[in-house]
Amino acid sequence: MEAREEVQWFTQTYHALQSEIRKAIVGQEEVVEAVLIGLASNGHVLLEGMPGLGKTRLVHALAKALNLQFSRIQFTPDLMPADITGTNVYQSGQFEFRRGPLFANVILADEINRATPKTQSAMLEAMQEHAITVGGTTYPLLEPFLVMATQNPIEQEGTYPLPEAQLDRFMFKVLVGSPNRSELSKIVLMTTGEKEAEPQAVADGHAVLKMRSMVRQVPMAQPVLDYALSFVLASHPDSPEAPDVVRRYVRFGSSPRGAQALVSSGRVRALLAGRFNVARDDIRASAKTVLRHRLLLNFEAAADRVDADQVIEGLVQAIDTADRDPVRI
Repeated sequence: MEAREEVQWFTQTYHALQSEIRKAIVGQEEVVEAVLIGLASNGHVLLEGMPGLGKTRLVHALAKALNLQFSRIQFTPDLMPADITGTNVYQSGQFEFRRGPLFANVILADEINRATPKTQSAMLEAMQEHAITVGGTTYPLLEPFLVMATQNPIEQEGTYPLPEAQLDRFMFKVLVGSPNRSELSKIVLMTTGEKEAEPQAVADGHAVLKMRSMVRQVPMAQPVLDYALSFVLASHPDSPEAPDVVRRYVRFGSSPRGAQALVSSGRVRALLAGRFNVARDDIRASAKTVLRHRLLLNFEAAADRVDADQVIEGLVQAIDTADRDPVRI
């Protein structure tokens, strides 16, 4: 009974946050879902899309619904690492550390790929260790800590591709699409009317930490874990488990962080479905958002105009076929 009540609390908190975000965001169901799953499973999220699609607005709404300390960092080509982390300042005969904008709970890294690789790399320790080191001293960041980054497609002017090491630290890469006619009508009316509805705080830092603790406690059967591991193992072209689509189009596959992300997001989806056990469907549902930024495609993929999502679709199909017919493994 206690476990059932805990699961009910989890789903109620999730849907309360979802409802508040929808006061500011029209449509984009999959994007909102990915952001909240990342929040619950302690994973950073990268949002990619053209300007004006509500990426920044979504992160603002999330911060308001959580009533947590929020910090926005506008990434530009002249931004320096110390502008993010903070720096030591000599004052009154001694050095004093001045904290940068990373010392907050929810970080909006706006247009992160407009900063130089040197500045982007300043985020690595913060995203992985939830701490930063300045002048030989390590400073812990606030908890809960979550980085929500937005980026424009790399084909646009003034953008720098994110280093693979930094991409790998994002649990999800979510593609933000354009609204349809009905959604666009609602957006225009909502944003040009007399007064917009403001998201209200329905959770706090303690609730987020409790959600994350619950996610880690969800059990996973060995066959389901093996299913999640297959996605990572089969994503490497030199692996005996790799299907033809991977061997043909992929240069490098996913790191172990991909398996961690699949497992964590699968546990969140299980709780949202009212279950305290993970199913294969829970793993499969996050395959694209987890793997699309972790697969490095080759020149043949570019020549054939094959993107990461198409490769992942082939990968899922091959794994499911092998899962139904073990002889083919």
